[in-house]
Amino acid sequence: MRSRMNGMWWGTAIEAPDPSALARFYSELLGWPVGHEEPGTSILAAPEGSIYIVFQQATDYRAPVWPPVDGEQRPMMHFDFQVGDLDSAVEDALGLGATLADHQPQEHLRVLRDPAGHPFCLCRDDG
Repeated sequence: MRSRMNGMWWGTAIEAPDPSALARFYSELLGWPVGHEEPGTSILAAPEGSIYIVFQQATDYRAPVWPPVDGEQRPMMHFDFQVGDLDSAVEDALGLGATLADHQPQEHLRVLRDPAGHPFCLCRDDG
């Protein structure tokens, strides 16, 4: 069966109080270029050019709480990044401005927060 999605791109949009700063953080973390910027929007593009992360201005932004707490802003989604050396990847992310979450649910991954407070995971590649 041929997919109707062939040749298309995909992406996700993330709200942030400072979209340019958050795009620069993920650009450094992933090694992906910032492909487009305009007031209130920055777009990060994968080197292959078919995956995009859009960072959008949110003036009433509230950082999600993780782990979730009843009545608080829950994470609506999070990124998982597979890494070869977990300790080095965590150190690099912290050096770029991430923070380590207090709660770490599994040994093979680390939950961090980006500079805007979105949780993301670095997952050790054991394969």
